[in-house]
Amino acid sequence: MTSKDVSRRESGQLAVASATLGPWRAAAVTGVVGGAAALGIDLITLHWSASLLAGPVGMALFLFFAVGGIGSVVSRRGGDQRLRHWAREHPWQVAAAPAGAFFVTDLIARGLLSGQVWASIWTSLWQGVILAAVIGVVGSVTASRRRA
Repeated sequence: MTSKDVSRRESGQLAVASATLGPWRAAAVTGVVGGAAALGIDLITLHWSASLLAGPVGMALFLFFAVGGIGSVVSRRGGDQRLRHWAREHPWQVAAAPAGAFFVTDLIARGLLSGQVWASIWTSLWQGVILAAVIGVVGSVTASRRRA
């Protein structure tokens, strides 16, 4: 299946389906541990505020989607092998799915926990772009090494 055989809509559906192949249980554990560590650091350094949980929850979500997204473009085991092959060939499209999901969930969490709408939009947006870049670069480097 080449890129010319797939419509734009089908490409988006393949990207979301490919993202579901990531190691999401490991991603959840990583997110919880990272969020708890961030909360512990905030408590130890006395960063007390009304939005005390916004930062640690954002960190937990970022780690969750980073581990799951990277795993979806790197992993070779489990799931449909044709879908895994498509994900390895199109890492930037696959990266958009977890980055978009991160943006939405982080925006909602930060908006509810901090009450600052515009700051939440900006923070979620730039962190989502960084997440997409990390997943895309890791997927591209991994794919180029496999070809070589």
